[in-house]
Amino acid sequence: MSIWTPPTLLRLAGRSLLRDQASAITALEYLPAELFPPLFIQAYRRRKRKPLKAMVHAWPFTILPLGCLSQLSLDKVLKAMLDGLDVLIAQEVRPRRWKLRVLDLRNSGANFWRMWCGDSTQNCSPTEPVAVHSSSPNMEHPLAPLEVFLDLDFNERDGDEFFMYIIQWAQQREGLLHLCCKALRISEVPFQRVRKVLDGVQLDCIQEVKMLSLRHLQDLNMDSPSFLRGRLDQMLRCLQTPLDKLSVTNCHRLTHSDLTHLFQCPNLRQLKSLHLFGLSLADFSLEPLRALLEAVAPTLEDLGLDNCGMVDSQVEAILPVLSRCHQLRVFTISENNFSVATVEKLLRHTAGLRSLELELYPVPLECYRIQGTVNKERLAQIRAELMGILRELGQPRAICLGKCGKSKVYDVEFS
Repeated sequence: MSIWTPPTLLRLAGRSLLRDQASAITALEYLPAELFPPLFIQAYRRRKRKPLKAMVHAWPFTILPLGCLSQLSLDKVLKAMLDGLDVLIAQEVRPRRWKLRVLDLRNSGANFWRMWCGDSTQNCSPTEPVAVHSSSPNMEHPLAPLEVFLDLDFNERDGDEFFMYIIQWAQQREGLLHLCCKALRISEVPFQRVRKVLDGVQLDCIQEVKMLSLRHLQDLNMDSPSFLRGRLDQMLRCLQTPLDKLSVTNCHRLTHSDLTHLFQCPNLRQLKSLHLFGLSLADFSLEPLRALLEAVAPTLEDLGLDNCGMVDSQVEAILPVLSRCHQLRVFTISENNFSVATVEKLLRHTAGLRSLELELYPVPLECYRIQGTVNKERLAQIRAELMGILRELGQPRAICLGKCGKSKVYDVEFS
C-alpha cells in the first residue's frame, strides 16, 4: 500500500502562479532567486513557453543547465528559450537581474536542480557536477558574453538535427556567444554522418574523444584536427578494419607521439592512398614513416608528402622504399626544402616505377633569390639539367616543379 505525499506549498504556489501566465511573468521581477529553479522546472514540465522565455530573460544565476531536463530534441519549448536568449545577447544593457554566462546543453546539472528543487530531474547524471569553465586556453578569440556547452554524442539515435540546429544558431550569432564542445563521442554510425555535423563547428575546445568503433571505415580524412592533439591513439584504436585511404591535412599541431602512433597503426598496412599535407616533419624521425611505406609498398597507388617541412636528409631515409612502390601512379612531394641534388636522386629512384602518371616536385632551393622569389634564369638552367637526367634514364617521362594545387607549375618533359 503506497502512501500519498501531498504537494509542497512551494509546488502548489507554482501551479497557481502558472495558471495565469501574464501574472507569472509580471511576478518574476519580484520573485526571490531561490524560487526561480522550482518554478522553471514546473513551467518546463508543463510546456509553458512564455513563462520559460521570460525566466531566461531574468535568470538570476550564472548557469542554466538545460541538458539533463530531457532527451534533447528540437521542440517549441527549447526554441522559445533560445529566442529569449537572442533578444538578451543582442542588448547592450542587460536586465537588472540577468546574470547568465553559461548555457549548458550537456547531460549534466543534476546537482544544480537538486540543490534548488529538492529532487533530481529525469535523465540527469547523479554524480556529474555542473561545470562552469572558460573556453580552451588555446582559443584565439576573446571570451564571448555567453558560452554554450554542448557534447557531440553520435550514436544509433539520430540527434543530428538537434546538433545542426544549435551549431547553426551559434554560428549566426558569432561574437555574441561561443559554442564550446568539450567531448566528442562516436558509436557505430556512418562516418559521413558525423563529418556532416563536425564540418560546421570549431573543435578547439575538445578535451575528450571517445569512439566505440569505426568498423567499416575505409577512407579517413583528417583536416586540422587540433582536438586530437595528444589523443590520436584513442581514435586509431577504434579502427576495426584496414583503411584504403588516409589523408591528414594541416595537422601541424599533432605531437611527435601522435605521428608515431599514426605511422605504426596496424590498420594502415594495406593503404592504396596516403596523403600528408601541412605536417611538421622537419624535427621528426622518419623511421616510423619509412616503416609504413615499406609495409604499403605492394599496394600504394597514390602518395602525397606536400608541405611537410622535409629537408634533403629526410628524403634520403625514404628513397630506397620509394623505388619499391611499383603500383604508384601519383607521387607529389612539393613545397618542401630540397636541393637540386635531392630532386635528381628522387628522379633516379622513381625511374623504375612504370605506373607513374603524375609527379610533382618542389622548385629546388637553388632557384630562389634571398627575397624568396624564383630566379627564372637559374630555374631554366636547372630544368635543362633535369631534362638531361631524364634523357640519361632513357624513359619517356614528364615531371612538374611547383606547388600542389597552384597554377604556377613548371614542366620538365622528355619523350
